[in-house]
Amino acid sequence: MQVAMDITTKYCHKEMESYGQCVAAHPSTWQQHCQDLKMKVAQCTSSHPVIQKIRTDCSKEFAEFERCLLENQNSPTSCSAHVARFLGCAETVDLAGVAVNPVPQPS
Repeated sequence: MQVAMDITTKYCHKEMESYGQCVAAHPSTWQQHCQDLKMKVAQCTSSHPVIQKIRTDCSKEFAEFERCLLENQNSPTSCSAHVARFLGCAETVDLAGVAVNPVPQPS
């Protein structure tokens, strides 16, 4: 989960910041008040070209990490080697030609 958060924060910082501020401002009702911002974070993570490229190029490593988490729900730390392999793959993804800061699409 932390891996996904790190990648999301790196490439969808503005959306994450707005969502975090909303959650902090509405501690007991954030689920209702911040739903639209949560959807903007989800949209960014599913449509950002860098994240799409990492998902494509590292799909095997990510699938192995997810499988490990499912098999070790009571001990997610036992998947640290899987996380390391996924992060290692993500760091080697060739981003040449990928729009790192794409123009946001209207929502």
